[in-house]
Amino acid sequence: MSVVATSDENRDAAATADVDPLGDPFLRTRFALPARPGTFLRRERLVEHLDQALLTPLTMVNGAAGAGKTLLVADWAAGLDGPVAWLTLDPALQGPGMFWAHVLQALRISGVPVADDIGFPADASRVSRTLLTRLAAQLGDSGRIVTVVLDEYDRVSAPEISEQLEFVLHHAGPGLRLVIVTRTEPLLPLHRYRTAGAMTEIRGAELAFTPEETVALLDRHGLSLPVHAADALVDRTRGWAAGLRLCALAARQQPDPEIYLKEFEAGHSAVADFLLAEVLKRQPPPTQDLLLRVSVLERFCVGLAGELTGRTDAESILAGLHRENAFVEDLGHTWYRLHPLFREILRAHLRERCADLEPELHLRAAHWLGRSGLLPEMLAHGAAAGEWDFTARAFVDDLAIGQLFTGLRSDDLTELFAGMGPETTSPAADLVRAAGDLSRCDLDQALAHLQHAEEQLTADGSGPAAAQLSCALLQALAARLAGSPRRAEQAVRTARELEQEVPAQLLDKHPELPALLLTHLGSARLWAGRFDAARDALSTVADGTAGAATALPREESLEHLALIDYLDGWPTRAERKAVAAMTETERFSLPRASVSALGCLVLAAVAVDRGELSEAEELLDRASRSAPRDPVTAAGRSIATAQLLLARGRARAALAATEAAVTADVASPWERGHAALVASAAHLAEGRPDEAAEVLEQVAAEQPACAVGAARARLAAGDPDAALRLLDAVDAAGAGERTGPAVLVRATLLRAQAANAAGDVVTVRRLLARSLTEARRERLRLPFLEAGAWLGPYLAGPTLHGLAAGWLTPGPASDEPGPLLVEHLSGRERDVLQRLAQMMSTEDIAADLYVSVNTVKTHLKSVYRKLAVNRRGDAVRRARELHLL
Repeated sequence: MSVVATSDENRDAAATADVDPLGDPFLRTRFALPARPGTFLRRERLVEHLDQALLTPLTMVNGAAGAGKTLLVADWAAGLDGPVAWLTLDPALQGPGMFWAHVLQALRISGVPVADDIGFPADASRVSRTLLTRLAAQLGDSGRIVTVVLDEYDRVSAPEISEQLEFVLHHAGPGLRLVIVTRTEPLLPLHRYRTAGAMTEIRGAELAFTPEETVALLDRHGLSLPVHAADALVDRTRGWAAGLRLCALAARQQPDPEIYLKEFEAGHSAVADFLLAEVLKRQPPPTQDLLLRVSVLERFCVGLAGELTGRTDAESILAGLHRENAFVEDLGHTWYRLHPLFREILRAHLRERCADLEPELHLRAAHWLGRSGLLPEMLAHGAAAGEWDFTARAFVDDLAIGQLFTGLRSDDLTELFAGMGPETTSPAADLVRAAGDLSRCDLDQALAHLQHAEEQLTADGSGPAAAQLSCALLQALAARLAGSPRRAEQAVRTARELEQEVPAQLLDKHPELPALLLTHLGSARLWAGRFDAARDALSTVADGTAGAATALPREESLEHLALIDYLDGWPTRAERKAVAAMTETERFSLPRASVSALGCLVLAAVAVDRGELSEAEELLDRASRSAPRDPVTAAGRSIATAQLLLARGRARAALAATEAAVTADVASPWERGHAALVASAAHLAEGRPDEAAEVLEQVAAEQPACAVGAARARLAAGDPDAALRLLDAVDAAGAGERTGPAVLVRATLLRAQAANAAGDVVTVRRLLARSLTEARRERLRLPFLEAGAWLGPYLAGPTLHGLAAGWLTPGPASDEPGPLLVEHLSGRERDVLQRLAQMMSTEDIAADLYVSVNTVKTHLKSVYRKLAVNRRGDAVRRARELHLL
């Protein structure tokens, strides 16, 4: 089977047959209808009720553990015509990505063809809206009804999964029948389905056995009981299916089963413990010991059970327990698991009887799992055993420390190692602590732990290569966060040398490590102003093999490349790279907490240059939800914020934004230059051209943008000759060949302004035509708004108005053009406006764009303000006049 994803980048992750987003094989037992034991009793009243599910889109079977829900639905589903996709959920399927990957697999196994363009979730924790939309569309258009059964749905803990499930169910229409088997009520809008009569519901009271059904059930276990005795038993057990079955198993071993069932006494809250204890006590001592020992495991195979028991007959014991339906489930390939309730009670018994044995069992399991290459489970058991030195060393020796920064298992690993106390002092433990500190940007603490780890590794004779390589990775990140390019270069050189000492298969297993190293190096080089060297490192990551493990480094590299393009004056290039960066995390459904804000900051700065100030403010608000991780991001935020404030006429606030300290070991030339540019522009805005020129004197020769800014200040101070000399120097140095249009348009406008002051109208028009042509490609509006009132008459003339119409001025070329449009509509505002023209209501627009009604109202207010109207109809007419529709 081949799964084709929605893009080239995640095709490799999806094309591997029968593997989930974490790379583990799909367990086919999750998709198989549970087998009904020979003692199963079909209850026709429940089957008839379930038949109503054929008429409603949603069915819920809700009852306590052991209420007989699963076998009831499995027996009913086995007799249905048409495809039935069965999925049994368990704790390993947490996260929307894992959930939907298994739903898609269940559909395929049931014979429902899944279209190639639906895609495949490449990350366990998230899933794209595109995948859900296409899945719903296929189910709705397939022409046949598909029944999807989600068993043990109460194990779903992520609220967004229920929201996504409701979306698919709603939009799939009559093509999907959803059956949910659960212990608790799911987070679905059940009231809507109940009110509409679109839901079939079986709850605990209906699942309870009647006395007559109890007699029939006991008869299947070889027990004969009169109805009045069964009535008493039903009263005591409240018709609980598992309790009745356990009673039957226990009574079958008694000399007089009827007396046993009649005299059996148990407290209301202890009935399950008592019954399971009776079943456990009837097993031979070796079987009891095995069950108690494997109760510490979520799942286990014959070899692992043998490791925990020291026995060689675990296979026959487990197979026998499974055949007897003694709460041991066969997962296939010699792997088993205990019924969750049974496992929980067994663990309680284990702690009561052998309190000191549980940590030892966890440690044995960890060693066995480590030898078998099952690192995540090994780490969990090592932590449960409290053996932190062993756990940290195994983690570092596997070269897995980079996983703390990829967004895939970062949260799980952070939570796992949170229990490691200060008494664990090995180099591996200090490396894990340093990684945690760096993920929280606690640089001082991280450097202390790194120093301690390095001292111990040196004392141990340099230590294992994997540990040293992990240390080099963390040093590179620490150098990036500190703004220390020299230390970053040294750390990467050290890492390159150490890679030669690490087994190739181990390096191949962790593609995130070289990607992270180059990303940190590229960021440090960018901070130092070495744009070409930074671009080399970052492009290697951005152009590298796509995959979930390297998605976050690729995003960060693309964001940094976008910033370089912006600083060089190429806004459209910067925009493309920033948008591409954001799609990396969306494609692999990475948690947003892992995502950098730099891409939003670049887009905000580009929006300011285009005069889209509301869009810029929205992007800055999004970026402000996460603190800057490094000096590059901090400087990017300062630049974007200051430019927006300047564009809004708040010069002093812009100055304050650039004065916020950016902590770094070395200064950045471009950060210093752009701070000077903002200060100069602020002085100009407040009528101090001499001060504006003075601010840029020290940096004018360092960057073309600074030279152009200095020329602007000189021109405002009444010294056009000095301004032109600065602009000529930029051209003479060849900067014009590399510098982008954002700088060149401003330089050309300054030359035009100087020509205007000299009365050379022909030169003014020629230069303005050149700047308008260049700016139109990039939609650069801010330079023209900054130019001042002298520009207006030229743009109003027939010669130049055609170049400005439709993007800089409101209408097409005419003899009487309208005024400059100071704020243009953002992309989202245009989306709202287009739907407004289609006579859609506010609620319909919100549903179509997947946003809230309040968000739509906010966009409408902004549209009305920008178009200078107060009503919907006027907004649409005005937009058509401006050729916005």
